[in-house]
Amino acid sequence: MLVSLALLALGVLAALVAPRLLARADWAEREPVVALWVWQCVVASVLLCFGLSMTLSAAAAWQAVRGHVFAPAPRGVVEAYELGASGPWSGALAVLLACGGLWSGAMLTREVRRARAGHRRRRAELLARAPRLPGEEPGGEPLVLLEGEHADAWWLPGAAPRLVVTTAALRRLKGRQLDAVLAHEQGHARARHDWLLHCSTALATGFPQIPVFAAFRDEMHRLVELAADDAASKRFGRLTIALALVQLNEDRGVFGPCPAPDAQLPHRVDRLLTAVPRLPAGRRLRLTAAAALVPAVPLLVAFVPGLSALG
Repeated sequence: MLVSLALLALGVLAALVAPRLLARADWAEREPVVALWVWQCVVASVLLCFGLSMTLSAAAAWQAVRGHVFAPAPRGVVEAYELGASGPWSGALAVLLACGGLWSGAMLTREVRRARAGHRRRRAELLARAPRLPGEEPGGEPLVLLEGEHADAWWLPGAAPRLVVTTAALRRLKGRQLDAVLAHEQGHARARHDWLLHCSTALATGFPQIPVFAAFRDEMHRLVELAADDAASKRFGRLTIALALVQLNEDRGVFGPCPAPDAQLPHRVDRLLTAVPRLPAGRRLRLTAAAALVPAVPLLVAFVPGLSALG
C-alpha cells in the first residue's frame, strides 16, 4: 500500500533531515521555549508517521484490524486505500513498527522508574542529613538548608518538591542571587522539564541510531537550562542569575581553560551577560504556529486517499 510506505518514508526523512535543519537555526538560543516546542512537534510528527504507517499496514494485512480502523468509513473510502492489493510485506512492516512502539514504551517506563528510584534515594539521603524536628510536618518547607563545604543548590521534584541549598552556597550567594536560583529551579518545576528529559532520554536510549532522537535528548538538556535561566532573569535580571551561576560553580573548574564536565555553564553565563534581544512577537507567533502544523503533515498524507474518494 503506497500510503503506508509514503508515511514510513516521510518519517525516516524527517528523522534524518530535521536535526540538521534545526541545528542551523540561529534563533533557538534567543527563544529556548519556542525551540522546545518546535522540537516536541518534530518528534511527535516522526512518531505519528510511524504510528499511522503501522496502523495502515496492519489494516492491509489483517481483515480484523481493517474492520476496526475503517468501520465507519464508506466503501469508496476503503477501496481508495487499495488495502487488498498489498503484498506480504504489510504484516511484517506492521509487526516491526509495533515492536518499535512497544520498545519505546518499555524504555520510557524504565526511565521513569529509574528517575523515581533516584528521587527516593535522594530524599532518603536528604532526610538523613536534615532530619525533621519534633512536630515538623513532612514536606512543610519548600527550602532545605544543608551543612556542606561545597556550594550547591538543586531542585528535588516530587509530591512535595523542595529546593536544597548548602550552607556554602548560602554564604556565597549575595543579595537576590538566592532568589534567582530559586526562580531558576521553579522554572524547571512549572514547565515539567523532568518529563521532557525522561521522554527524550527514553527515545535516545531505545533508538540510538536514529539521529532525531539523539539530537532531541541533547537539545532538551541544553534548552531546558536556557529556558529556566530566562525565567529567572525576567524576575531578577540577567546579571543576578549570571553571578549566581558563577558563585555556585567557580570551584568546580567549569570556567577554567581545561574542559569541564558541564561545559554549558560558561556559555550560559556569556549568553546572560550578552543579553541578545528576543525575537519580535510576530516571528515567535509564526514559529509556534508553523511548528504546530508539522504533526498535521502525516495526518494529511494518511487522509488524502479518503478525502479524495469523498470528494
